[in-house]
Amino acid sequence: MGLSEYKYFIFFFTLICLVPVGVFLASSSKFFEKVMLFLMIFFTCRMAESIHFVSREFYRGTSRGFEIGLVDLVALVLFLVIIVRRGKDFKIKLLPPGSYLYFIYFAFSLASITNSYEPLYSYFEVLKMIRMYFYFWVLYNYFNSYERIALAIHFIPVIIIYIFIVALDQKYRIGIYQIRGPLPHQNSLCMYMTILSTIMFSQLMNEKNASFIKSAFIFLMFSMGSLLVFFTLSRAGMVCYIGGCLVVLLLSYASGFEMKKFIITGLIGFGAIVAVAAMINTVLQRFENAPVTSKITRYNLAISAVNMADDKFLGIGLNNFGVKVNKPWPYSKHLDKGDKKFKEGLVETVYLMIAAETGWLNLVVFAVFLLYYYIMNFINIFRFVNTEYQYFAVGLAGGLGSIYLQSSLEWVLKQAPNYYQLMFCFAIIAAMKTIYQREFAVERRKDAKERDLRKQMENTLSEEEMRQVETAAANAARSQ
Repeated sequence: MGLSEYKYFIFFFTLICLVPVGVFLASSSKFFEKVMLFLMIFFTCRMAESIHFVSREFYRGTSRGFEIGLVDLVALVLFLVIIVRRGKDFKIKLLPPGSYLYFIYFAFSLASITNSYEPLYSYFEVLKMIRMYFYFWVLYNYFNSYERIALAIHFIPVIIIYIFIVALDQKYRIGIYQIRGPLPHQNSLCMYMTILSTIMFSQLMNEKNASFIKSAFIFLMFSMGSLLVFFTLSRAGMVCYIGGCLVVLLLSYASGFEMKKFIITGLIGFGAIVAVAAMINTVLQRFENAPVTSKITRYNLAISAVNMADDKFLGIGLNNFGVKVNKPWPYSKHLDKGDKKFKEGLVETVYLMIAAETGWLNLVVFAVFLLYYYIMNFINIFRFVNTEYQYFAVGLAGGLGSIYLQSSLEWVLKQAPNYYQLMFCFAIIAAMKTIYQREFAVERRKDAKERDLRKQMENTLSEEEMRQVETAAANAARSQ
């Protein structure tokens, strides 16, 4: 039995045997419930065990098969736990905030398949989009308290340590120039670490009443995450990551000046100087010696993408860019390639990729979808001012801003690990909004009851006073 056969055997054994066991354990034990949540987050950075049904491994597209991973099986376990314990521990909301925008984006993506040359490739991506929404839905309904969101954040250091160990092995034992860790590409790792590191940075700056030991540990995690970003030597990623950290820094000071923040800023500044001094030559070489052909290729592929989006209202078909960028289609005629066997790549921006494959209108829908959660997250920052949970939103403001910008230069947001992570962030944002609104409604009802009680007391006192006046007047009349 070959390796691929073993993978299928393990997959179906897990689905048929281990998923029911996981549901039983997680629904009856808080410890195993937490284990399932951890695995659901951890497996987003490790997709090596994923199974591809009807695989097209040599296709240059955003999806290459009907992929199912361990993260999906663990999500299924937690989904069934939520169903089993609904009404007791979970109040299910069928349509989390932002769902309609995602459905519209999904609908336009489905409609674009009418223009696909290879509809099978499109359905690869359709399955991925369904998996991503399912992942988002499960996390959103699981995150029904601040404590559960905080628990998910507390798992981040474990993931950083794991990726750091893999990256060190790649860099110093194997000798890989641009490390990618357990992710498929160095740009994927850079984007993935950006979210984790900005959340750690925000926790370091904004968490209330953290002990010295805990703060030192979070500082270490932030430092390790930052090193991983720079080990990737992703030019766009490094610049965007610095911008994301600056956003976190500014928002942290905007929420209040504290001596702790000044000390941390000084330590990070000193550490950054040391790191830059150690890596300056490597980083400069990466920027200065970048091949000119890379820039030209990016530009030419962007023109091809615009040609596709202009040609078809619904685009040339979901996950069909890798097909139609080549001959006999005319979208890359500006390249004037005489070789009919020439194979171009994918456009290096997720936004033009969406426009080319599903149309300009769907790009607008996607942009609104992203901005919807970013604005909701900014509102959360103000909602949670001076609370121990504000750092969630501050970290996401820096991290999401960074990957939105990086996505204008790279398409890796469509890769499964980064896509899962994006939906993880959106689940936290939507859950924070829902929890706040629920608790605000409870407080409002409580205040209304107190006001009603106060009015009743005031009315009661007024009636007693009236009776006292009437009794005094009656007594005075009798005495006369």
